[in-house]
Amino acid sequence: MQVDKTTILDIGILDNNESKGLASHLDFCKTNGGKAQWMQLITSPLDTKYAIETRQSVLQIFIAEQAFLDQMKISNGTCLVIDQFYGTGFTSIPKHISFTSAYWYQFWNKTDYALIAYSVQHLVTFIQALDQWLKVFEPYSNNTVLNALIVPIKKQITKLDCLNCNSDQLKKDPQAVLQLGYFFYYQYKTQIKNLQQLFYEVDAYHSMAKAMQEYHFSFPEWVDQDRPMIEFEDAVHPLVTNAVGNNLNLRSESGFLFLTGANMAGKSTFIKTVGLLAYLAHIGMGVPAKKCKLSILDGLITNLTVTDNVLKGESYFFNEVQRIKHTLTQVMDGKKYLVLIDELFKGTNIIDAMKCSTKVIEGLQALKQSLCILSTHLYEISEPLKVYPHIQFCYFETSVINKALLFNYTLKEGVSQDRLGYLILEREGVVDLIDRINT
Repeated sequence: MQVDKTTILDIGILDNNESKGLASHLDFCKTNGGKAQWMQLITSPLDTKYAIETRQSVLQIFIAEQAFLDQMKISNGTCLVIDQFYGTGFTSIPKHISFTSAYWYQFWNKTDYALIAYSVQHLVTFIQALDQWLKVFEPYSNNTVLNALIVPIKKQITKLDCLNCNSDQLKKDPQAVLQLGYFFYYQYKTQIKNLQQLFYEVDAYHSMAKAMQEYHFSFPEWVDQDRPMIEFEDAVHPLVTNAVGNNLNLRSESGFLFLTGANMAGKSTFIKTVGLLAYLAHIGMGVPAKKCKLSILDGLITNLTVTDNVLKGESYFFNEVQRIKHTLTQVMDGKKYLVLIDELFKGTNIIDAMKCSTKVIEGLQALKQSLCILSTHLYEISEPLKVYPHIQFCYFETSVINKALLFNYTLKEGVSQDRLGYLILEREGVVDLIDRINT
C-alpha cells in the first residue's frame, strides 16, 4: 500500500512535538536495533495479500511462543556490550595460549582482560539464547519469513563449541576466556554482526506480537475482490483512553462518507482511526477493533493537517488546493485508494468553500475504485449531494444541558444540525470578556 510522508504524519504514526505517535505506543522492543527494525516495519506497508497473511502467521506464532520469548536472555545491554567489544582496540589477544600465560595476560592487561571476559560472557549468552530460539522456532520453518531467519541463524551457530559453555566455570578459566575472545574478535566478527541483525528482526516481531496482546488487537479478515471495501465493528483509536467504539461499512456502492458534527465531537479522531486501521492491517498487524474486514488497498491518501508556508509565500488555501490536486491525480489511475479528508477548504470564505467542496465531493464520489471519508462543517451542501446514491451521511451528535456540552462519540446516520460555536465562546468566557471591554 502506497503512502507518502504527509499521510504518515497525518494519521499519527510518528512522534511529533505535541504527542507520542503510534510507533512509540506499540514499541515493546528489548533492543535499540529491534526498535530500528520495528520502525522499518511500521513505515513500510505491504502490498500483497500473500505478504500480509504471511506476516500475520509470523505474529500468530510469536504470540503462541510469547512465554519463551519474554524470558530470552538477550537484552539491549547484551547487544551494547557486543558493540563495545568490537569497537575496542585491545592489546593483541593471543591465538594459542597456555594456562600459565593466560594468567600473566590477565595480570599485565587487567583492563583489556576485564572487558574481554565480560564481553565473552555476553557473547556466549547471546549465542546460547539464539540456539534455544532455534529449537523452539525450527518447527515453524514452513513460514517463509521465519525460514529466512532460521536458516542463516542455524548456519552460523550450529557447530560452535561455546553452545555448551558454563558461564560460571568460564569466569574461573582465563585460558578459555582468551581463546574465545580471540575467536570472537578476530574470526567471528562478521557472523556475530549478522546474527545481531537477525535477532533485531526477531525482537521487532516479538514487539508487534506483544503489542497486539497488550492492547487486544485482532487480525483483520482479507477479502479478495476487484472493488475496495472496509468494514469494522467497535473500532477505537489506539491512543485514546477509554475510547468509544464505532462501526463502519464502506463499499464501492456506498463508498463515500459525508461526515458532520460539532467541534470536539469526534470527527477527526474517527477519520484517523479509519486510517490507522487500514494502515496497521497493511503492515500485517492486528487492528484495534472487535472485527475488521477489508480488501487490499493500493494506497492511503490523507488531507488532514494542511498548513501554510510563509517562506514560500504559499497560503493555507493554496496548499489545500495542491493537496487535493495531488489526491485527485493519484486516484485517477484506477487503483484502489482510501482517501481521508478533514475539514476541506478552511482557508477561504464560506461561499467559496461550499462551491469548491461540492465540486470535489462530486468528483470523488464518482470514483468506484476508491473509498473516501470527508468531514465538514458545511452542513448546507449536504442536501444537493443526496442525489448521489454512493454517498453515506453520518454525524457525531452533541447534546447541550445547561450550556454544558455532552459528547457521546457514537456515529449516527444523518447530517448534524449543531450550531455550537457561539455557545463554546460563551462557555469559555470570551463573550463575557468582550462585554466587559464594551462597557
